[in-house]
Amino acid sequence: MKIEIKKDGASLTIIPDGRLDTSTSPALKKTVEENIADVTDLTFDLKKLAYLSSAGLRVLMSSQKTMRKQGKMRLINVSDDVIDIMDMVGLTDIFTIE
Repeated sequence: MKIEIKKDGASLTIIPDGRLDTSTSPALKKTVEENIADVTDLTFDLKKLAYLSSAGLRVLMSSQKTMRKQGKMRLINVSDDVIDIMDMVGLTDIFTIE
């Protein structure tokens, strides 16, 4: 998986490309942790995400928890397949999905 980041002041956009699963989620977690300190607006652009596992969902939920304390987080360009996964585990109401 490749991870692209775009930072503009207090706004951060993270674009994971490929599969977000048990083997790749630690890299995303590390990317978030290394870049989130002064961020008040976090966006995950999921347009290039091919697959999302429970390990990937945990990274998104952890990021959401952090952002509740320091700003806001949203998910954009979420595929129907990823929405279905989030819906099955009851997480669509937790995230702001645009």
